[in-house]
Amino acid sequence: MKAARGSREEKPVEGRAHVSVHDLIRLRAQGRDLTLLPRQPIRSQLAGIHGSRLRGRGLDFDELRAYQPGDDIRDIDWKVTARMRRPHTRIYTEERNRPALLIVDQRVNMFFGSRLHMKSVTAAHAASLVMWRILAQGDRPGAIVFDDQDRIEIRPQRSEARATRILRAIEQMNRSLRADDGRRSNPSQLNDILRHADRLATHDHLVVLISDLDGFDEDTHQLLNRLTRHNDALVLLVNDPLERELPEAALLIVSDGELQLEFDARDRGLREEFSLDFEKMVSMGRKELHKRNVPMLPISTTRPAAGQLRALLGHPPGSRRR
Repeated sequence: MKAARGSREEKPVEGRAHVSVHDLIRLRAQGRDLTLLPRQPIRSQLAGIHGSRLRGRGLDFDELRAYQPGDDIRDIDWKVTARMRRPHTRIYTEERNRPALLIVDQRVNMFFGSRLHMKSVTAAHAASLVMWRILAQGDRPGAIVFDDQDRIEIRPQRSEARATRILRAIEQMNRSLRADDGRRSNPSQLNDILRHADRLATHDHLVVLISDLDGFDEDTHQLLNRLTRHNDALVLLVNDPLERELPEAALLIVSDGELQLEFDARDRGLREEFSLDFEKMVSMGRKELHKRNVPMLPISTTRPAAGQLRALLGHPPGSRRR
């Protein structure tokens, strides 16, 4: 069956296990269809379930127009509304040339996926989409791309060359992931990277963390608190269905590369405990992030990242809905 015209966000990017710079460049047009403006419509999930929202460095008044469904009622100009006898909304645009820092997780625990893509690939696609949107709205993209031992740091700058450097760094880290290289997972690397990000993002940055949050603990809470004192932050939680629910199978064998464990996945109590542990982790993380006005948005390996981000973040003002 042919896809409907305009539904390009549902077409998977090639490469289930690894990405290429070419793959990430192909996402440019779809990235322009996202919005990262700090003031989102009420229905946008950037507002979060509990009302978390990005502050933004600043907003410039753009225009005054008649109220449209989906406009934030807090932007209604009541004086003009009373004079014109119909609701009118004040429209704002974000200040340009804002620095942004993408923190992209490519650790070995991200080299896992049961459906469309590995988590590492989903994270790479999401990072590329967000970066293209940052560049399109006149801001300066930078990045920290990291694995279990190393990091590649690219300071924010608004240029095509800088965007390409970020994509090449993502490709380099991503393509080094192998299931049989004996690399051990390093949960503490997450906090080490956030400490480094705190030194880089001193003021008025947009910090976007794209990770499965392996290693998230109390220190992570404190580091995010420091980061968000003078910056905005957004967390994209990359996850796979097998992390939420065990498959209906008799015996499963799991391994970390050295040790191996066999268990019966038909055990109802085990299955319920497994799902509960994951939901508890997500709930605690969302609750702690909400205290710091940091939205946490789930990105699954089951579908292309572009369509998911568009559903979560919305469209830029005046863009064509797909």
